[in-house]
Amino acid sequence: MPAINFATREIHFRVVYYGPGLCGKTTNLRRLHERTPASARGRLIELMTETDRTLFFDFMPLELGTIRGFNLRSHVYSTPGQFFYQASRALILRAVDVVVFVADSQPGRREANIESLDDLDRNLEALGFDPGEVPRVIQYNKRDVPERMSLEELRGDLNRGGRQEFEAVASAGVGVFSTFRAAARLAIDALRR
Repeated sequence: MPAINFATREIHFRVVYYGPGLCGKTTNLRRLHERTPASARGRLIELMTETDRTLFFDFMPLELGTIRGFNLRSHVYSTPGQFFYQASRALILRAVDVVVFVADSQPGRREANIESLDDLDRNLEALGFDPGEVPRVIQYNKRDVPERMSLEELRGDLNRGGRQEFEAVASAGVGVFSTFRAAARLAIDALRR
């Protein structure tokens, strides 16, 4: 549930990018940061390993305008995809308002996608959430690779419940903003309810 601060007239919500290692979560945040006006974004904080893999999380605050006189501020996180960072992923999900599940379209990553989605649902359940009730957007990234799974295959494996889905090439910025806008709309819709 978004946090409302009546004293400062701000609404804060958390968007968490989740998916297997090297699927493009950090790249999504980098493209959002690069293409958002400096006046509307905070600093992108990345905690990376020597090989440029996310160690704990990436974080970026974004200002999204106002709603009923309150300033909307999103806190955008990406989780580390490597399996051994399970505790970090669970910690980042604790106050989640919307999940963006980023899938890798390469056929060799099919099992990693499925395992990551199952991991997401297990973590949400352990935190007391009903995974089916947490707003979620699916992004099928790396749609530019020559060998890629069909949308039907990806949808069959990953889009349980017919959630909003987007094709993307995060490295080129394609699909990045439409995915984020859909996630932000879900958070705002949940707040209105």
